[in-house]
Amino acid sequence: MRTGLGWGLDPSVTFLNHGSFGACPEPVLAVQREWRDRMEREPVAFLDDALEGHLDHVREVLGAFLTADPAGLAFVPNATTGVNAVLRSLRFDSGDEILTDDHEYNAVLATLRVVAARDGASVVVARLPFPTAGDDELVDAFVGAATARTKLAVVSHVTSPTALILPVGRIVSALAERGIDTLVDGAHAPGQIEVDLGALGPAYYAGNGHKWLSAPKGSGFLWVRADRRAAVHPTVTSHGANDPRSDRSRFALEFDWVGTTDPTPILSLPAAIDWTARLEPGGWPAVMAANHALAVAGRERIAAALGVTAPAPDPMNGSMASLVVPGAATDRDAADLHDRLRRDGIQVPVVGWPVRGARARLADAPESVLIRISAQRYNEPADYARLAAALTNGA
Repeated sequence: MRTGLGWGLDPSVTFLNHGSFGACPEPVLAVQREWRDRMEREPVAFLDDALEGHLDHVREVLGAFLTADPAGLAFVPNATTGVNAVLRSLRFDSGDEILTDDHEYNAVLATLRVVAARDGASVVVARLPFPTAGDDELVDAFVGAATARTKLAVVSHVTSPTALILPVGRIVSALAERGIDTLVDGAHAPGQIEVDLGALGPAYYAGNGHKWLSAPKGSGFLWVRADRRAAVHPTVTSHGANDPRSDRSRFALEFDWVGTTDPTPILSLPAAIDWTARLEPGGWPAVMAANHALAVAGRERIAAALGVTAPAPDPMNGSMASLVVPGAATDRDAADLHDRLRRDGIQVPVVGWPVRGARARLADAPESVLIRISAQRYNEPADYARLAAALTNGA
């Protein structure tokens, strides 16, 4: 790995898993410490009097980055919490369907099933092809699974297990024509690919700052379109629910205060966005392009070692890529390979796919085992060569 860029990663570990929990660089952690020091010097004044103004500033910065109306931004610990806030705020009738797909994140699938069971609705899991030839067949498979009973769709912008950039703009538009709202799970998208919420137009979008924006853990967000905000509430009810003030929206009042939490991860988001942009002379577009190029090159190196071909066209990967591991067919196989690579000093996720929540029964075996690489500015070609060698030596 490249050193001296600001990340404090263990140099003895080949870290190819930025996609799971990110890695916050030391300069951004220093900004977070400054925020914590300010808060602890006078906690009441900071939390009661100053915090709202600071959060509004973050909204403006993040809104500009996402091309989103800042008034629709709420801050949550992570994308999963944002997804929960939406799903637990909505109500479904018996017989309603919630549409998702088998590339979705396991925690989101679990939430969908809990919410559907609460209301007597059902979860429909569309089967998206993988390997895939491109966007058209993904749109056809997802939208084709919608019925007259579909009340909401939940789809990832960048999938977690398969690392595909899904054509969410086309999916959102096609479903909107049928009167179906879409909740986009954008956990992996901001900072990995460009996100333009004004152009995408979903009803709801949840994302993370701790992954590709390199912000501290706990810096997630939820964006809700103006016509849907009144119906969405945080998972924790606090003072904002009956606050008599009229100078702020009910949406902001409820989400900005859900009890005593540490707001410094959120307050550090502008510093993280600015710091990461300066890793390349061309700013964010150059950072994302460089990470993409490295991920694709790494994917080809690993594919050659495994004797497989890339499962998707290059533009469908951002800063991550997944490959099928030949000869592995169970969750135990995935865990054993992950543990062996970790003992070799390589941190990379190996998972059974589809994930548990996308299988007909939890006890069912996966269809395949996937290995997913990430590319961040601290990575270099030698990292993927080392993984390729470890996979070949262990075959």
